[in-house]
Amino acid sequence: MSSGKTVLLIGGIDAHLERFAALGVKVVLFQHPDKITAYQARTADVLLVVDYTDWDVVLPFAETARRLYGADAVVSLTEPGLNPASRLGDLFGLTDGRRHEVSRRMRDKLLMRRHLAEHGQPVPHVAPVEGRASLERFGDRAGYPFIVKPVSTTAGFGLLRAESPQDLDRVWARVRELDGGRTDRGSRMFTVDGFMMESFVDGPEFSVEALSFAGRHVVVAVTEKLTADEHFAELGHAVPARLAGVEQELLTGAVEEFLTVMGVTDGPSHTEIRLSSRGPVVIESHNRLAGGSIVDLVETAYGIDMVGYGAAWPLGLIEPLTAPPVPKAAAVMRALVREPGVVTSVSGVDEVRSRPDVLAAQVSVRPGDTVRPLRDNWDRLGSVVVTAADTDAAEALCERLVRSEIRIDVEPAAVPAAVRAA
Repeated sequence: MSSGKTVLLIGGIDAHLERFAALGVKVVLFQHPDKITAYQARTADVLLVVDYTDWDVVLPFAETARRLYGADAVVSLTEPGLNPASRLGDLFGLTDGRRHEVSRRMRDKLLMRRHLAEHGQPVPHVAPVEGRASLERFGDRAGYPFIVKPVSTTAGFGLLRAESPQDLDRVWARVRELDGGRTDRGSRMFTVDGFMMESFVDGPEFSVEALSFAGRHVVVAVTEKLTADEHFAELGHAVPARLAGVEQELLTGAVEEFLTVMGVTDGPSHTEIRLSSRGPVVIESHNRLAGGSIVDLVETAYGIDMVGYGAAWPLGLIEPLTAPPVPKAAAVMRALVREPGVVTSVSGVDEVRSRPDVLAAQVSVRPGDTVRPLRDNWDRLGSVVVTAADTDAAEALCERLVRSEIRIDVEPAAVPAAVRAA
């Protein structure tokens, strides 16, 4: 049944296209050549295979598509499509004219910090990386450890932690290696276009998943994160987060204020925040859906389809949420990780996947594949997602399945003699 609406959809995954198709929306899909799937080729009403991250490439295609098919909205629910989609929406008069400005400062972490500081929001010490000496100056001012990261990549790619003045040669070498290139794992759609520094923020990390409706923000869930200081890979997520009422209010209040200050008015957002010794501090935020199975955890625990809202709201095909939902269950994701080496065997995945309390189980490596040292999300080997009556029970189940039921045997990487001697 047709809704009579047409969307220009910039990038995305099969699930995004599924929601628009279910709404009866005509979809003109702009998809990157590296990301097209058979489902998308079958389902899109019009498919344009272009590098939509290149503005000079995507603009004439979008103008032609709008002239031929019309457009009630330009939407992207995926990171590399956010800026081109918001820019096109502004250009075509389908938004308030400020969406690209907002999207750009959400994606550019240095712009985000500067904007927050200008509006009196709590921010750590921050500065751009401008040569090796800038690292030393920042360490003298902000102290150690401090964080060095690309201004606009995702999934923890390129993040570094400078532990001491003696660590700066290593950090600077990695900055020089990555700067100006493309992300080299998981996706090559992001350009590393500069680095920034910020002081380390202590405390446990959470993410806040929200939906915004004409400037009104509704927090759907607070996600508890499992992280480690020695790397930047997220090892797991739990929904609902195990928080005292006052802590929950601190986090949700801080994120609602943050979204307002940043100018976010509509659609989904995913904000990473630490409950530090100085209070809540936003680490970074995205005007899109969360990754890492979080949208599945949220739907299981709260019954809210955030992908569906992200698709329907820009077209006026759904009523806004009036209040935060109440959890009806819990859900947990745990990543599969192993020590570096070469995979020799994988087993147990089908057995785990067949359990009624398992929502998903997947392994991305096969015998013969190399396991890299764990640095960011691209180095994870798979994940298991489960549900249970409460978060404690879901976490215990997921930990057991990840540690005992799925086997990924790895032949350890050879250790150089000099390292063994040290």
